[in-house]
Amino acid sequence: MKVASLLYQNNTFIKEINKDELQYENVQLLLGFGSGKLITDPKVYSDIQSKFPNATLCLCSTAGEIFDVEVFDHSISLLALNFSTSYIKTAVVNIESTSSSLEAGQKLIDQLPKENLKLIFVLSDGGLVNGSELVKGLNSKNTAGVLITGGMAGDGTDFNKTYVGLNNLPESGNIVAIGFYGEKLTLAHGSLGGWESFGLEREVTKASGNELFEIDNKNALDLYKTYLGKYANELPGSALLFPLAIKLSDKQDAIVRTILSIDENKQSMTFAGDIPEGSKVRFMKANFDRLIDAASDAATNCIGMMLMEPKLALLISCVGRKIILSNRIEEEVEAVAEIFGSKTALAGFYSYGEISPLKPFSNCELHNQTMTITCLDELD
Repeated sequence: MKVASLLYQNNTFIKEINKDELQYENVQLLLGFGSGKLITDPKVYSDIQSKFPNATLCLCSTAGEIFDVEVFDHSISLLALNFSTSYIKTAVVNIESTSSSLEAGQKLIDQLPKENLKLIFVLSDGGLVNGSELVKGLNSKNTAGVLITGGMAGDGTDFNKTYVGLNNLPESGNIVAIGFYGEKLTLAHGSLGGWESFGLEREVTKASGNELFEIDNKNALDLYKTYLGKYANELPGSALLFPLAIKLSDKQDAIVRTILSIDENKQSMTFAGDIPEGSKVRFMKANFDRLIDAASDAATNCIGMMLMEPKLALLISCVGRKIILSNRIEEEVEAVAEIFGSKTALAGFYSYGEISPLKPFSNCELHNQTMTITCLDELD
């Protein structure tokens, strides 16, 4: 497998890393993570397409771009891949053509051939698509237990329109699945948050989809404000500092849910993922060093699965982490790079939700506030 990465900004390719001397006309798959304004610009799309004329091109809007060990805004981080024996198949669904996000996930899986399928990498609209339902749909059709990872597209901190495209100018509502096939393909994944839980475990007693009303039969917003103390006056912005840990069942590990908004009139809280009634929740708080350590640990888990430095690590982190870590944001990418070493190419983006299993090769979950890593390599 040969890998090259490029950074597009100010109407030109400003940086290139091509250690394998990959010929761009031979690129089979080109992934681009960038500003929504850039990736939907016909001239920019033409620039990219002309440089990689034979590649399958998938573009996704972001809340920040990861290129090597740097984090950018208003750019496009491009990752070019060429395989020796492995190959890809793709599928795309627009949410407007389906009855639900669950059905969209099912349709994506149905479009992909199953023989020798090793990885399904999903890039989804992050505004119109319900990520929790999308994941349920993907899992319901994944009878062979294929690894599924990916993320929800972003729109900076505007939370307006997001875009995904496959061999066409990106559009809102699109969900793309890239199937990776081949006997020599080796994979690993890791997803960790690094948040600290505090307070008692409580039960969700009234909720609808991703909107939470009551915890332990008490008003959830009032309870949340009590725990926030002085930070309650800074809502909804301060909510990024205090997500919820949620357990969907006693047998499942906790996943993190970010608060997107609060409604004082309805006395409710809306999350970036469903909060089912009967699930168990605990409040969480940020610790900068632990967030960075978790990114490092996610990389370490990948190394443990592959027992080698991978050729490629796809990094999908959360917009909430980017906002919280602020000028320290590159530290989490540097922490990942330190674990993998110089042989591993790094690329990715900041998202509105991360898709990955909690445990090795189990069903995928929708996460918030995590660093999620997907590693690929090809045996000689």
